[in-house]
Amino acid sequence: MIDPHSFKANALAFLIAFVAAGVFTMLFKVIYQAATPYNEHKLIRDGNVAAAVTLGAALLGYILPLASALENTVSLIEFAAWAVLAGVIQIVTFTVVRRVVMRDLSDRVERGELAAAIYMGSISIGVGLLNAACMTS
Repeated sequence: MIDPHSFKANALAFLIAFVAAGVFTMLFKVIYQAATPYNEHKLIRDGNVAAAVTLGAALLGYILPLASALENTVSLIEFAAWAVLAGVIQIVTFTVVRRVVMRDLSDRVERGELAAAIYMGSISIGVGLLNAACMTS
């Protein structure tokens, strides 16, 4: 039999965590898009698959450590700290790839080149996986 008091407490904790993760994800998306030199929103609206791949992979690369943080933290403050760190790591990763590894990344994404987008996306997801693994206790 389900204890209604326990269920209420667990459901409330779930709701708070889910909303916090959603808010951090939306904030990350806005900040990440501001950090890129191209307008993902416009490019995606215009059918640019490369822009969709890079943004989608960056979001996945961010959400993976968020999921790990939710599983391994005990407070909302600690979760928030990990969420901020995960966002910084994703943005720094994009910046390093764009300025050091593939200097023409932005132009290639704007032209819709999938090879560049898949490369950047793979790095974003890989960094997210490593970030998530490092958050485990």
